Amino acid sequence: MGEGDHNFGSNLRLACSTRKSISDLCRAVGINRQQFNRYLNTGTVPSAHNRSRIAAAFGLDPADFALPEPTFRLRLLASRQPASGSNPGLGPLGGAYPGDLRALRAYLGFYQTWHTSLSWPGRIVCSCAHLREQDGMVLVTSLERIADRESGIVQRSRYLGLVAFRRQRLFLTELTRGETPTFGQTILTPFELYQRRYLRGLTMGISWRNNNLPYATRTIWRRLATPVDRRGLIANCGIYEPASAALPSVVVSFLTEAQPLTAASQKP
Repeated sequence: MGEGDHNFGSNLRLACSTRKSISDLCRAVGINRQQFNRYLNTGTVPSAHNRSRIAAAFGLDPADFALPEPTFRLRLLASRQPASGSNPGLGPLGGAYPGDLRALRAYLGFYQTWHTSLSWPGRIVCSCAHLREQDGMVLVTSLERIADRESGIVQRSRYLGLVAFRRQRLFLTELTRGETPTFGQTILTPFELYQRRYLRGLTMGISWRNNNLPYATRTIWRRLATPVDRRGLIANCGIYEPASAALPSVVVSFLTEAQPLTAASQKP
């Protein structure tokens, strides 16, 4: 155990006392509750990776948890001050982004993403995205690279947007580049308790080939470990048959399973 590690458990308990639910915190950082309890109660010290994720959830540096309790308490109080993230240039949405920046930092990085689209019925579109922090905001860049040999269509799309974290959800609003830009919106749920790879949610946009019809469909994002092979990430982009061996089974299952009926969908 390194110098200062004996302070970790007590400082973590102090930090957790500022949260309504340890279970929600575990879900946010992607550490199962049993393991988290070891950090709290048995003197077990997390790996550097888990320490970094825990610290990010509180808006702290990992080294802060090694500080003496009085010093750590002051750091913790300072980290809880409201973030200035308001941007007057966004008008009525100026205070909407980035929401809980400290929680959002746990989701920065590169992702391979999948969804179904009206433009290519019955197929799965694979894209990629990058979430990064800049000037107190979280920006998202998404790329689509599609070559449809059957129709001779080659599509290259780039989306830029902002990300907010509110009520335990990630909200992304993006705008395509070009002469006739369009909007896209995506809502994602946090990493599940026992894994830190997939985000699941809903994406909305308009069909590129089908008279600009609006659509909404499930989407699933896989976070990539660092360092990232960016060329490989882009090379994977395209359209796939659901039976393709190149698609992870969890992706196909989530995108093709029957959608539950809602009250709205049952209306005549």
